[in-house]
Amino acid sequence: MGSGKNIKFALCEVLQFAGLGVPIFVVMQRFASIMWRIRHAATPPGDANTAYWLIVASSVAYVTTVALLVWVPMKYMIFKKRKFLTGRKKWRPVALAYVILSTLPCFAILIVSSEVQISNRLQYDTFAELPVSLVLFSLIFMDIIERIRHCRLTGQANQLDRDADIPSSVLTNVQPVGPVAPAAATASQVVIDRPQNGSSAGSAPGPGTGSGSRPEANGAVPGFPGRQGVQPGSQLAGQLPGQLAAQLAGQLGVNSASRSLPTYTLPRPLRFLCASDARADVFVDGFVFWFDTVEMVRAASHPGVYYSGWVFPIYIFSYLSVLRVIVMPGSPLLPTLGVALQDLPFLFVRIALIAIFGFVTPLLYLFKNLLVSLAFIYFNFMTKLRVFNTERMF
Repeated sequence: MGSGKNIKFALCEVLQFAGLGVPIFVVMQRFASIMWRIRHAATPPGDANTAYWLIVASSVAYVTTVALLVWVPMKYMIFKKRKFLTGRKKWRPVALAYVILSTLPCFAILIVSSEVQISNRLQYDTFAELPVSLVLFSLIFMDIIERIRHCRLTGQANQLDRDADIPSSVLTNVQPVGPVAPAAATASQVVIDRPQNGSSAGSAPGPGTGSGSRPEANGAVPGFPGRQGVQPGSQLAGQLPGQLAAQLAGQLGVNSASRSLPTYTLPRPLRFLCASDARADVFVDGFVFWFDTVEMVRAASHPGVYYSGWVFPIYIFSYLSVLRVIVMPGSPLLPTLGVALQDLPFLFVRIALIAIFGFVTPLLYLFKNLLVSLAFIYFNFMTKLRVFNTERMF
């Protein structure tokens, strides 16, 4: 068992460090090739080989310095459970270090490469698939490793281990909640009269009342005139779980048609089709989380966009959207950060790109940014206004 944990630990660390350094090496090598061509095509020709190897050596020196001064000490303090790194459960220090030490330099090099080619009136390389396929893939893979490294990779994962080890941004486990008071009465004004230890219903004090407070014969509670108690088995008590479900669904933004989820059972020969494991779902969730950013960075590789000033806002706002990975999955800050750092900025950038360059980005993502932003603003802010805060409409 110990050797298996050590192998998993070593594999995760090697893959994460490779994801940190490989994108920098590849991007810097492509930038060095651009500088070699520019120096070689200059009049008179310069020393192209010296410029090439100087840039490659600087990338090796950068990764080595980062590994010795930042990455290894940070990992040591994390595994030693230093409080200032592991005591805070709402952010991920490894993700923060990755987006600062790897993603930020790669995006900066891509912008510099564009400006160097524009200033020399040359078009050698637009980095068409590099930022999408390598830089962002390394970021996605780092996110997946961070979420799955605390889970065992063999055997089956039960529900408790899945909920505890793999945080997710999807509500997957809803615990049953007991009956609550209707909207007209508060929780402290409800008395549930149930016999205890064989005593009569009228002799047991109701919860939320004082030691000397007893419900009257008609169900009224002393000190709360006009309020009626809730008897177990009454029609009101039977309606309370449904009201609670409606309130929870309204707070979570769930449609009324999906408040009660049906359970599906397949015939025995087809039950193998119902296979589901949270460890496998992490990979799906990891890629789906980044599709919008991937498509935005992909638009920057279009020649008309790359050799223009629009490469700056694309990579800047794409990097800002990458910062969401610092927040722990399942954090209540994620919806706000998703709209503020991704959907709203991407909406205006995509409108400008389509107006200037045509359909260099799909309309599907434009509609996604628009609808997500409008839905977030409406359901979180506008529905709290008095004109929308009524049950008589819709």
